[in-house]
Amino acid sequence: MKKIEAIIKPFKLDEVKEELQAIGISGMTITEVKGFGRQKGHKEIYRGAEYTVDLIPKVKIEVAVGSELVDKVVETIMKAAGTGKIGDGKIFIIPLEDVIRIRTGESGSDAI
Repeated sequence: MKKIEAIIKPFKLDEVKEELQAIGISGMTITEVKGFGRQKGHKEIYRGAEYTVDLIPKVKIEVAVGSELVDKVVETIMKAAGTGKIGDGKIFIIPLEDVIRIRTGESGSDAI
């Protein structure tokens, strides 16, 4: 089992979510996050004063899947979230030792 975390541009969320549901992913966690990488941020003017916005709003999608689905999920996210421009985001693949469904006590891949 693996946990896939994808940091993407906020306006791509609906497209990524729909594409993941189309390949059979039935559950995910979405979090609004801020961060920076090579994109670095930008300057804005508010009431005549210039200030630097160095934390860019992003969305983090977390999905737990069986190891056999990792490549398909990663490919789907890359296709749906990609714009070809800087700041498209990152995908992290993390091993999951165990998953437990609180309501039923199921564990392992049965709990995903």
